Amino acid sequence: MYESTRYLVAGDRALVMEFGNEISTTINEKIRAMSIAIDQKNVAGISEIVPTYRSLMIHYDPLVITFNNLKEQMMELEKELKNIELPAPDVMIIPVLYGGEYGPDMTTVMEHNSLTEEDVIKIHTSRDCLIYMLGFTPGFPYLGGMDERIATPRLETPRTKIKGGSVGIAGKQTGIYSIDSPGGWQLIGWTPVPLYDPELENPFLLKAGNYVRFEAITEEEYQEIKPQIENRTYQCKVMPLDGGESRG
Repeated sequence: MYESTRYLVAGDRALVMEFGNEISTTINEKIRAMSIAIDQKNVAGISEIVPTYRSLMIHYDPLVITFNNLKEQMMELEKELKNIELPAPDVMIIPVLYGGEYGPDMTTVMEHNSLTEEDVIKIHTSRDCLIYMLGFTPGFPYLGGMDERIATPRLETPRTKIKGGSVGIAGKQTGIYSIDSPGGWQLIGWTPVPLYDPELENPFLLKAGNYVRFEAITEEEYQEIKPQIENRTYQCKVMPLDGGESRG
């Protein structure tokens, strides 16, 4: 984390608050607290706030508020962050079919880390991973906390189309493709649960600041829950965070 927050110009309609130059839970908590503070303050002219791993982009209407005035208000808000109480995070259990046709790069991850498929699955499901932010495509979660024993470099040549729901690894990160899209992550599994459904009132399944726990399921278990998923009645299990990111 930087000693002091950097306030940066981003075009003529956005201000960026940069809190550090690393992926850390401390920076994430500060970003979440600042987001809550801005929502509570209801500053005139702010149209949208976009959190990232290490910064917060604040979009504003320059006809309502100037950059300098916005910066001053944000600096004042930042002084009060210690008074912001972050909501207790939840853990959402995401069912995953691992390997085979669902995880075409499972062998690559196994060979790169000298592990068996059973090892990779056990390790991947042993952590509660923090959702740092959503981005890239609607609802795509950038997750922190994956066990580095299964870290694997991205594909040298990205695929032009990856099926939505695919669970992948890129370096020390893991994530879930929310929709069909190009991508270069190593695919180890697939979840049948949609992360993004534009027809729902709340189209996003996941929320930054909460956690994801992967749970391996069999083909038979998938067939049991498939009708519920298709008619939009399936509910992922949700529970309070217990014991931080690691359960292994």
